[in-house]
Amino acid sequence: MSRKPNSFRTELPLLVWLVIVWGALWRDFSPGNLLFGALIAVLVAKFFYLPPVELSGRFNIRRAIPFALMFLAKVVAASFLVLYLAVVKGPKVRSAVVAVPLRSHSDLMVTATGHVISLIPGSLVVEVDRSTSTLYLHALNIYQEADIDKIRQEVQNIEAGLIRIMGTREEVQALGAEIGSGVKGTAL
Repeated sequence: MSRKPNSFRTELPLLVWLVIVWGALWRDFSPGNLLFGALIAVLVAKFFYLPPVELSGRFNIRRAIPFALMFLAKVVAASFLVLYLAVVKGPKVRSAVVAVPLRSHSDLMVTATGHVISLIPGSLVVEVDRSTSTLYLHALNIYQEADIDKIRQEVQNIEAGLIRIMGTREEVQALGAEIGSGVKGTAL
């Protein structure tokens, strides 16, 4: 398989990230270990095709701080809910796999949304359909259709928050138009 090689500038964030992961996995950030990690990162990037991650070139810190606080609050609240469900309801808890279509077709947004959702206790991404930007979540405490709608709304709100933080200008404008017309989603 032949492919157009990515420029060093395009691959640099990936290489830096791989070196950081290498050091973290070995719990050793000595210069020798990081140099060896850089060699491994270059070999991985050279011999295994990884599509380039297209960054929007923007990061809104004023949106990121409230989003991070909201995320931490959701993690704490969901942790207590999962504790309650495990202790009180036990095996009687019902769960479901819920399909959630996302607005963005960007790999970065789909991945970021999936990771944020998976870090909140009680839900886990079990499948991603890249062609339709749909996340399939395993969610706890699902008893009726309203619970499914609530999960979908929560995921779409998280995606909206991530779009406001680091989405492309086109995604931000489309989100504003969608919310302004009252189609779906709410402002974070």
